[in-house]
Amino acid sequence: MANFFDSINPKLQAFIEAQKIFFTATAAAEGRINLSPKGLDSLRVVDPNRVVWLNLTGSGNETAAQLREVNRITLMFCSFEEKPLILRLYGSARTIHPKDGEWETLYQLFPDDNGARQIFDVSIESVQTSCGFAVPLMEFQQEREVLTDWSSKQGKKGIKAYWEKKNQVSIDGLPTGIFDNTVL
Repeated sequence: MANFFDSINPKLQAFIEAQKIFFTATAAAEGRINLSPKGLDSLRVVDPNRVVWLNLTGSGNETAAQLREVNRITLMFCSFEEKPLILRLYGSARTIHPKDGEWETLYQLFPDDNGARQIFDVSIESVQTSCGFAVPLMEFQQEREVLTDWSSKQGKKGIKAYWEKKNQVSIDGLPTGIFDNTVL
């Protein structure tokens, strides 16, 4: 059965911190819904109603574009290895770019990554848990190093060129704001 909470309690925080993958969902007023898996060491619980997520350079930049238009986001975590549980965080998010004043303070919470693109500062409005009984049992093997290896090889100039080519608009043509506040 589903249960709702006003915030992330210590037990739920420990669950979040133990997960190797989480999913993000956003949607603009029209167009496609974005639902993306996220991994690596890219999420921190800052307090019971706030998480920050380091967004790394990828093939698209849908979350940034959609949050500019409709500021709502859902993060979902689910257990694949232990006691079944699904956890959803519902809220809104601010997009923080490398040029923004808060960047350095928040970026220090994460491992250094050449492909760091934005930090999404998520304000949690509600938390939901549900059973997760139908989620399959799977065993974690290891993190993939493909993205971090790729971004390391690109260097700052290569990452900027990639952003210019692939990350300025969403697949539905919405601006992402990647260069509004970003200087490499």
